Amino acid sequence: MNIVQIVDSKGKRRVGLVAADKVVLLKKAATTLDLARMALKEGVKLSAMASSLAGSAAEDYAAALDENRVLTPVDHPDPAHCIITGTGLTHLGSAAARDGMHKKLAGKGEELTDSLRMFKMGLEGGKPASKSDAGVQPEWFYKGDGSWLVGPGQPLPLPSFALDGGEEPELAGLYLIDDKGRPVRLGFSLGNEYSDHVTERQNYLYLAHSKLRHSAIGPEMVVGKVPASIEGMSRILRGGQVIWEKPFLTGEGNMSHTLANLEYHHFKYDGFRRPGDLHIHYFGTATLSIADNVKTQDGDVFEISAAPFGAALRNPLKALKPAYKPGGAKPL
Repeated sequence: MNIVQIVDSKGKRRVGLVAADKVVLLKKAATTLDLARMALKEGVKLSAMASSLAGSAAEDYAAALDENRVLTPVDHPDPAHCIITGTGLTHLGSAAARDGMHKKLAGKGEELTDSLRMFKMGLEGGKPASKSDAGVQPEWFYKGDGSWLVGPGQPLPLPSFALDGGEEPELAGLYLIDDKGRPVRLGFSLGNEYSDHVTERQNYLYLAHSKLRHSAIGPEMVVGKVPASIEGMSRILRGGQVIWEKPFLTGEGNMSHTLANLEYHHFKYDGFRRPGDLHIHYFGTATLSIADNVKTQDGDVFEISAAPFGAALRNPLKALKPAYKPGGAKPL
């Protein structure tokens, strides 16, 4: 089951189920968050709740996408209560990349960079034998609150101070914290965990700065489980022409951590189990255009697709003028 949020042809927010070229609109629930809260109250699965509310009204899906009326598959009415985070160094990559990585990891411990050490720790301890055991901690980063999230078709801002604006095709987990402070996974979506890789390459301690950028998810949320191995395609278009494309692999079968381990190390912090909060967590990638020396430009369009997630996630890059200048804060 794939769920989307849209603005219907009458200008109202709706949540619906993707059915081929249509979006079947749900009754009583205007948003995915409404739907999730109803399911929690009734004590039923999200899919069952959605199925029970499916009505006869439907929207043309392609038209909604073309007209930028498709929203992120989940959001929060108060963006401050949506927390966006991610984990890196979690993916094994292609066979060739994996072979190269293993050759590097064969060196002595003191010869490894901190990033390679972290990756090696994940390989050795990211998939504990028992679900009741905690595996090794992953790399973790913060990407902002819900105001830093953009939907399908919406521009990804390139700040004036940025050295790069590069795509990261990823699997994203979408979570709601229930009234008792327990994380509940609503589903998964495709994400573009857009980052500044040139800044990050200057020094790995600049990782935090490089990740403080907008990101995009959608258009669809897959309810329930996703395949252990997902193969998608990441593209960059310039002037309507593809200037770069490469397949990417994700899903637990292509990762050095279990999803449960990554979830545990995020939600173990009390502050991330605040009732009513929404969490969007990116699980990482091993495929980047900057690795092929691609330099993105204002107006380029990122396109990320994978079969389980239906329609592709497309976002143009938009360069911004300076919004805040050097000189420090104004004294009060």
